[in-house]
Amino acid sequence: MNSRERLITTMNFKEPDRVPFDMGSTQVTGINEQAYRRLRSAYGLPEKEVVYSDQIQGLALPDDDFIEALGIDIRGLFPLNAHNWNVKVTDGGKYWLYLDEWGITHRKPKENGLYFSIYQEPLKNEKLSPDSIKNHPWPNFKDPQRIAGLKELADLYHSKNYGVVMKDPFAGIFEMSQRICGMDYLLMLMASEPDLAGLLFDKMVELKIDFFSSALPVLADSVDVIALMDDYGTQVSQLISPRMFRNQIKPRWKEVFDCIKQYSPNAKRFFHSCGNVRPLIPDFIEIGVQILNPIHVKATGMDPYQLKKDYGDQLVFWGGGVDTQGILPMGTPEEVREDVKRNLDALMPGGGYVFNTVHNIQADVPTENLVAMIETFKEYGVY
Repeated sequence: MNSRERLITTMNFKEPDRVPFDMGSTQVTGINEQAYRRLRSAYGLPEKEVVYSDQIQGLALPDDDFIEALGIDIRGLFPLNAHNWNVKVTDGGKYWLYLDEWGITHRKPKENGLYFSIYQEPLKNEKLSPDSIKNHPWPNFKDPQRIAGLKELADLYHSKNYGVVMKDPFAGIFEMSQRICGMDYLLMLMASEPDLAGLLFDKMVELKIDFFSSALPVLADSVDVIALMDDYGTQVSQLISPRMFRNQIKPRWKEVFDCIKQYSPNAKRFFHSCGNVRPLIPDFIEIGVQILNPIHVKATGMDPYQLKKDYGDQLVFWGGGVDTQGILPMGTPEEVREDVKRNLDALMPGGGYVFNTVHNIQADVPTENLVAMIETFKEYGVY
């Protein structure tokens, strides 16, 4: 069974020969450039200049030799966006500064900096209004440059029997709105002026539909999975109440998913949200989510055995192979092995599972722990 067959089989809730393996096909299933360099060395691969899938997060785009050496099944398509396109930094004293296409200023410490974080939101210091939303210089997501060459790349990946995932070019409706006006301000607006917050959410929906309605007529037959993301969970609860999600966010995501289903009915729809999203899972299914990422195994309500029991015939689970907050960076190789075995035992029976870490592999993860994860997966991820 080749990689694409393996992915399609598991996404149809059947057991392939082994669990499909993802590392780096999206900007939420990736690996930090430092960890990537060390892991290449551990597998005897030569040094190479890192190409970024996400320069803001410092994520490496895995090279062909790395994909082959580790037995990775899935390749990613990355439309041009603020995290991988025209990332021009300027000197800000102790920091590198970057003003992106949204008007957001990011910064990264010069000393031991691993990634950029948001320093200034463009509408943070002014009262949001219908006019300020309307007149903000929004990026153009109909620009054909964003997908230039992606169809040819996807077809090349398919010719080599890989599964292909395409990443949404910007963050979710809720999260991207936070980046525009600040999380604290947005949450207050949602509570006190929901109609005004809704205008910002509507703009995000408009931009997403601009992208998908122009990109998918070109790419629909060349992608197996379309990945979207928006974060609603904390370690123990949710950032907003389920009621607020259902009233203000859910109908807008349904518009986006309906657009994707219209233009790409055969691609599976992947949705990422960190943390405890257990109360929202039925809502995700209702709007068209078919794949849930990550399985945040240490968050309240996200026990992988119970999730598999309750939703294993409705959702493909992608991730959750090992705890990336504690065990992977700070545990022993033996603790990593035990965690991988336990999560495989919970999630792989009956198909419907793709192996990946809970979230991106960070720079501080010991290489021996990554090797333990990969080799344990290879041993126990077989049906």
